[in-house]
Amino acid sequence: MLRILSHRHFIFVFAITLGLIFPQPAQWMKYLMIPALALVMTLATINVPNNYFHNLRAHIKPSFSGILMSYVILGGVILFLSALLIDDKNLWIGFVLIAAVPPAVAVIPFTALLQGDVSYTLSGTVASYLAALLIMPLIFWILIGTGFDDPYKYIRIMLLLIVLPLILSRVILYLNLQDRIARVRGPLTDWGFFIVLYSMIGVNRDLIFSRPIMVLPIAGVVFTSTFILGWAIQKTCMFCRIDKKNTVSLVLQGTLKNQGIAGGLAIELFAKEAALPSAIYSIFMILYIMWLDWRK
Repeated sequence: MLRILSHRHFIFVFAITLGLIFPQPAQWMKYLMIPALALVMTLATINVPNNYFHNLRAHIKPSFSGILMSYVILGGVILFLSALLIDDKNLWIGFVLIAAVPPAVAVIPFTALLQGDVSYTLSGTVASYLAALLIMPLIFWILIGTGFDDPYKYIRIMLLLIVLPLILSRVILYLNLQDRIARVRGPLTDWGFFIVLYSMIGVNRDLIFSRPIMVLPIAGVVFTSTFILGWAIQKTCMFCRIDKKNTVSLVLQGTLKNQGIAGGLAIELFAKEAALPSAIYSIFMILYIMWLDWRK
């Protein structure tokens, strides 16, 4: 039973199922999303060693690749497809949030699982998160404009979800606490994602069941942005004779976005419908990761 409860796939599927059949607690649990995400981001950035910034020249190529895959390729596809298929303003905002956020923190452990180049992925992911501090407000300003109810709240959330975790992870490494945290790091991360995923599904449960037609174009955008785009990236890498380990990194960074941050921003700053694309994307992301794992 303990092994089942600690299995990542079970936790994610349980969050989705519970959000659909028992959504009521999501109305208050959504307030735990930002603290849960801050914890997850802190645990994830422990992977970044303190000497990471000592030799920046070695990280230039993978850093540029990570930003290119996450923002130009994946972000561009999401914005293009959503502009083509999505009419509802709140759903459009939800996809803008997804396009603007950096890659999912899961790209690093899943690079290791799929036998890719972890250091290559790490460089691209760190660069994307640092670039997000500039790219995210720029995308919001261009595509959403004055849609913010409280722009200062956005700044506070970004500080909590990107800057603070990086600082706290440096403190953990400085105090040499990473080995003590290692045993609980996995479960804390997975159950932190449970809070995020359950909240996004739960608050939109009635909308999903009452307007299933509305979910179809969202699913179309998401399916294309994961399964089809991932296939296209892989075939392109094969044609260009890119190393297989680097191909794994490029595929993951080019298909997986941080739905937690996107959903948290949607619920905190906009109408709850804006979190629906992140909820649907999270479901497809889980299926996509399971498919990559099975195929490997």
